Formats: sequence, structure tokens, C-alpha cells
Amino acid sequence: MTRTNPVLDEQALERLRELDPGDRNRLLERVLRAFEVSVLRLSPQLAEARQRDDMQGIRHVVHTLKSSSASIGALRLSRLCAEIEAAVRQEVPVGLSPLLDDVDRELAVVLQALQPMRGTPP
Repeated sequence: MTRTNPVLDEQALERLRELDPGDRNRLLERVLRAFEVSVLRLSPQLAEARQRDDMQGIRHVVHTLKSSSASIGALRLSRLCAEIEAAVRQEVPVGLSPLLDDVDRELAVVLQALQPMRGTPP
């Protein structure tokens, strides 16, 4: 799949860099690692909620992923999560499965994009 946009929004990453001039506290690396750890914890929760058809469990996970992915500039992932959250809130689960599949794929893409930007694995 060819992307016309980068996986991570450079402006969002730059805002994080500006919070730690000179990278003295390695803030960007720490935020990216925290995101990765969060994804590794939330992905199984999402899969389990999906398997149980637990709409509130799905909503909880995508709500968390929505904001954390936006903060690191994973805007496509954030938008997908927002769509799912809205559908669950409005009790319109039709078409939810393909969106959840898209989230799974995008999580893998984002994690891959983070690899060269972070230090050692969590």
C-alpha cells in the first residue's frame, strides 16, 4: 500500500521536541516508548473485547488509543479510533469489523515507523 502522507505527522513530533530543547531529557524517545508499551498492553484487550463483542471494552481501548496516537502524530490511527468510538457511542456497530481490522493494520504500521526513532525496546 502506497502512502501519500507519512505515518507520523512531523508537526506533532516537532511539538514534542520543542518541549525538551536539546533532547536533554530524551522526552520524545520516552513518549514514543510509552506509546509502544501502551499499544502492547491495549492490543490484546482490544482483541479480547472484539472476540466477546464487548462494545464498551472496544470503546475504552479505542478512546485511549485515539488520544495517545494523536499526541505522537499517528493521525490516521487516531481518526480510525475516533470513528470506532463514535459508532459504538451511537450504537451503530454496522461496519465496525473492517474499521477494527484497519486499526490492527495501522497499529503495526505505526509501531514499525517508531522503530528507528526510539532507543532500546521496552
